Amino acid sequence: MSKFSILLLFFLLPVKIAFAQQDLLEKTRAIDPDSSGLVNSNFLPTTMPLLLFDDDKEKTKKKEKKKKAKKNIWFGVKTQKTFTKRELRGQTYYEFFNYTIESRQPSPYIRDVYWYDSKDRSVKTSGYTPGVGNLLHGPYERKVNEELVESGMFYYGTKHKTWMLFDDQNILQDKTHFEEGWPKEAKVSYFDQSSRTIEQIIPVQYGLEEGNFFHFYDSKQVAVTGEYKFGEKVGLWTEYWDTKNTKAIRKREIQYQEEPYTSNFRPFIRAEWDKDGNLVYRNQK
Repeated sequence: MSKFSILLLFFLLPVKIAFAQQDLLEKTRAIDPDSSGLVNSNFLPTTMPLLLFDDDKEKTKKKEKKKKAKKNIWFGVKTQKTFTKRELRGQTYYEFFNYTIESRQPSPYIRDVYWYDSKDRSVKTSGYTPGVGNLLHGPYERKVNEELVESGMFYYGTKHKTWMLFDDQNILQDKTHFEEGWPKEAKVSYFDQSSRTIEQIIPVQYGLEEGNFFHFYDSKQVAVTGEYKFGEKVGLWTEYWDTKNTKAIRKREIQYQEEPYTSNFRPFIRAEWDKDGNLVYRNQK
């Protein structure tokens, strides 16, 4: 064996071992998802998002010289226009919208990401991955028969700017404001107001908590994630160890009701892990 081959083997062996260990870890997790508290950070927002509701950015946009709008180009992105139609209980439901063919990973902080599934010609809010379907981008209208009941704007699959709801007489019933998926009503608290280091984000719509909740360590790493529906905690809430942004390791999972206002349901700790990601407790329910 040549000297070059020996050196090549020397460098490749650790790589092969690492891949083998990773493959074994993934297979173990598939069998027992609680076996390790280590989380694939690609699917978890590990650090706080960029500054929310940046007033300076909005002022800059308004100062820019207005350009003549080009057909089906929204926020500088070329889009395609289409609609869906379905019949239900004697009524016809329409959705008119634009979508982009650009493949983009939506923000992991936003719960509802709207995308067009061309296979069954429907708009969905979950299950999107880049390359599967197309993100809604631009104006949106929903009609029942011929009456407009909802209108708004999308930005890469997230609700953006002003959204309005109407009754069957086309009378405005409600108006909400978003910024790339964030409700403008969201309550944001900071560790440091000057540096705008976020402590927690409480999503609020129509005066009730609605959407994904996030709490952060002062190191900007995520500390707690969970979901609200109609002001109630639902689903699995997860706490994480503070690893100073080196990795994401679960600390504790608490199971809440799957749907709001579920009677006779008591939240319980589902599982706990130590700082190294080793399972130390699992509820056998």
